Amino acid sequence: MDPRERVHKRRPTMDRVPKLTRDDAVSVVRNPLAFIAERWTPHPRTVQRAAFAALAMAVVIVVTGGAVRLTGSGLGCPTWPTCTDDSLTTTRAMGFHGVIEFGNRMLTYVLCAAVGWAIIAARSQKPWRHSLTRQGWWQFWIVMGNAVLGGIVVLVGLNPYTVAAHFLLSTALITVATVMWQRSREGDTAPRPLVGKAVQQLVWFLVAASGLLIAVGTVVTGAGPHAGDSKEVARIPIDWETVAKLHAVLAWIVVTLTFALWFVLKAVDAPKGPLSRTRDLFLILLGQGVIGYVQYFTHLPEFLVGLHMLGSCLMWIGVLRVLLSLRERPEAVTGLPGQPAEAASLAKA
Repeated sequence: MDPRERVHKRRPTMDRVPKLTRDDAVSVVRNPLAFIAERWTPHPRTVQRAAFAALAMAVVIVVTGGAVRLTGSGLGCPTWPTCTDDSLTTTRAMGFHGVIEFGNRMLTYVLCAAVGWAIIAARSQKPWRHSLTRQGWWQFWIVMGNAVLGGIVVLVGLNPYTVAAHFLLSTALITVATVMWQRSREGDTAPRPLVGKAVQQLVWFLVAASGLLIAVGTVVTGAGPHAGDSKEVARIPIDWETVAKLHAVLAWIVVTLTFALWFVLKAVDAPKGPLSRTRDLFLILLGQGVIGYVQYFTHLPEFLVGLHMLGSCLMWIGVLRVLLSLRERPEAVTGLPGQPAEAASLAKA
């Protein structure tokens, strides 16, 4: 066959590419998520990865926000939403601190992209899981709220109470992102408890103590020497060393509760999931405790403080994973168009 005839015969296949009609364009404008969902069915692993990406970015934004404060770049961009009165972006005159602060602001867009991907993937999954999509939207609105609060932090000159609220709202974001990541690996049937009520109550005590530990940690930050800027910045009028000792006591309470939980789970012959997650949490707490004491006795070096902030995020994720491991739900059926649906199996702990 002549090569030109082959080319001619292949050309019609190009017409198979779908084209947007006027009705399609209207659908995109009216409801872009529904439009995408009609044309794309992600694999369940894609949804799980999207949920994990949102969680990972929530942790990254906390760590980079800590880097802004620890490098004294909190007012590197002295106004908001622009960087200066005359420039949207950082300028050469702003120097290193301007680059750090503006770079952290730009990471908010990366976080929004990760959350957006999670929302789109959850909305496009078949069947549509409304609860999973709602958790994605909750993350979006928390990000928007925290962006506004971050602007207020700058406008009020790094007021320590607003800085503490900024971190706590980031912790709320990590909470929702962790729940969405876990739920993306489960089905929507009613949860079946894996342990008794006494163990569940112990875990809720652990959750409450961990939340209080994080809250007191923000007070230590607000009263401590790292004000976030090279200029004189107001601090919480409390002796930070005294609050740090209270923080340490709460940390020991959390460690004790975690160890007691592990012991109880072993005694009642609990499933592997709760046991392994309690063990992981215990190891995180030990590492976090070492970092905490070393930074205290070395007068809070910036690197260790930043590492301690990362540990705080991982600790809270670990606590939530322990809580969520106390029940199980059958996984969603993983059949895709053109493929036979697999039988539902129990969610992996």
